[in-house]
Formats: sequence, structure tokens, C-alpha cells
Amino acid sequence: MNPPTITRRQALVAAAASSLPLGGWAQSAWPDKPIKLIVPFPPGGPTDTASRITAQALGDRLKQSVVVENRAGASGSIGQLAFKAMPPDGHALNMLGSPAMLAPHLYKSAAYHPANDFAPVAMVYDLPIVIVVNPTVHPKITDWPSLLAEARAQGGKLNYTTSGPGSVGHLTMEMLKKQVGFEMQHVAYKGSAPAMNDLLGGQVGVMFSDLIAAQAHIKTGRLRAIALGAPRRIDGLPEIRTIADQGVPGFSAEPFGALLAPKGTPASIVERLNAEMKAILAEPDVQDRLIKAGCYPRYMSVADTAARIRTDFDRFGKVVRDNRITAD
Repeated sequence: MNPPTITRRQALVAAAASSLPLGGWAQSAWPDKPIKLIVPFPPGGPTDTASRITAQALGDRLKQSVVVENRAGASGSIGQLAFKAMPPDGHALNMLGSPAMLAPHLYKSAAYHPANDFAPVAMVYDLPIVIVVNPTVHPKITDWPSLLAEARAQGGKLNYTTSGPGSVGHLTMEMLKKQVGFEMQHVAYKGSAPAMNDLLGGQVGVMFSDLIAAQAHIKTGRLRAIALGAPRRIDGLPEIRTIADQGVPGFSAEPFGALLAPKGTPASIVERLNAEMKAILAEPDVQDRLIKAGCYPRYMSVADTAARIRTDFDRFGKVVRDNRITAD
């Protein structure tokens, strides 16, 4: 029995199909329409600003518009849930900030897992956090050891504030309390602005703040920077020592921004986006604009981005559970 006859047209189609890489059907046409970048926070903050810088640069490289869409609420969980439902065709992206990464630990309604329900693309930036004091309220606190000594001398009555319960600053201080062995009382505010206003006014003397909110006041002397949660000192304020440098070796806690795609997005598109972000984050102009927004460029591969999201989610989740912290 003779084998079936294959026409020349069929042979050409088969050859073309076999030459495409995995996901090539999408890569060959992608992007063929504007890309939507979901930002799960309001306009004007560091994540929004970093996203707009990223969108402009990515659009220029892909020769296609990248449009930022803000979907704020519930520490970013509303935007993440909306993004979770978007098609995995490479035309929807998301900037995951640490508050949205932590939201499933804090809100019952945040029905997503940041490490399992999305496709990591690239780490984009770090957002350093810093312990600051009002020097009028606490003239003797000049560094981490003196803060620790004061906290112990007051027997756990020393107050500190953050941008809110379950914030990275709050969870980081709770981690430090357990690891180092001391007590402080958290004074919860709803947002960084009211907490910072009361710190400057002397109603509370210590704050674990994101650097962008505190930086101007550090430079004028209204606030004294005690220690960075980051694993390294930063350009622009090299005099601020890290917590790790001041007696807690290896300690690191730092919010981040990571670019995500919907789960199931073809690997070829994810790798192309990662390569574009690597190039974008190496551009001096992009670096300068991000740093001015308080975001320090931090490129990572797809695998390293996935590992960091999972590690931070698990690490901070344990702090939430151990201290029974909730935002509901």
C-alpha cells in the first residue's frame, strides 16, 4: 500500500510550522495592538511613576503603545484580581508592588497567589525603606544600636509608626523584634502621609518609612536617618548605614516592583519582555528618572524574579501569621 501523497503546498506549510519556536505563533505577530499595563495603585505614587517610565521605554522598543491603567484599592488586590482574569496573549502586563504581593495575607478577598497565579517577567526596581526619628523627640537616638538601647530601656513602651498595618515597614520591624529580641509599640496610621505628618509634628518619634517619603526631610535635617532595610547602601545618601551593617548581619527587607504577565503567556513573549527590560534598565536616562521617583533599578531574570516573589511572600506571610496581623 502506497503512503499518502503530500502536496507541495502541504509540505511548505509543514516546514514553516516546524521552523517556528515554541510560542512562535504569538511571537511572529506580537505585539499587534496596544499593551495594557495594570497598576494596582493610584496615580502619583512611586509604583505608578515607575510604571509610566517603564511603559514609555517599553513602547519605544516594541514599536507599540503601552498604556498604563490604574486600578487601585485594598492594597493593590483589586487591580491584581482584575489582571488575573486577563487573556495570556502578551497584551496585558502588571506592575506588582510589595503591598499587592502581601495583600493575600491580609485581606480575605484577595483571592490570588502572587507566585502561582501570574507569569513573572522581570524585577524592575527596589523601593528602600529607612528607619527615621524626629531628632527633637529623640535627640539621643543616632543609629540602630542607640534605638535598640532606648527600646529596651523603655521596656517595650517606645512607639514607632509606619504607613499602616501589614505594610513592609510594619512587618520588617516585627521581624527585627523577634530576631534581635526587643519590643516596640506599633502606632498604626492609614497611609504614609498622615504618619509622616505626625512624625514631623512630634506626636510620634520613630517611623519605618519608604525612602521617597522621608528623603527630603532627611536632607533638611528635620528627620534623622537611623538605618536602611536594604542589603546595601544607596547612591545619593551613602552615609545611611544598613541594619546589616549595624549588628544584624545578613538582614535585608526591601519592597520591590516586578513586571508580570498573565499565567499561560507564551514563554517566547515572556523572555522577549525580560530581554527588553534588561536593556531598558541599563539606560542611564531611565535609571536617573527611576531614582528621582525613589525607585532604584534592579533587573532580574525571569527565574530570579519568580524566586524573589515567592521568598518575600512566604517570609512576610509567616510574620503576618505569627503576629495575627490583618487589614480586614
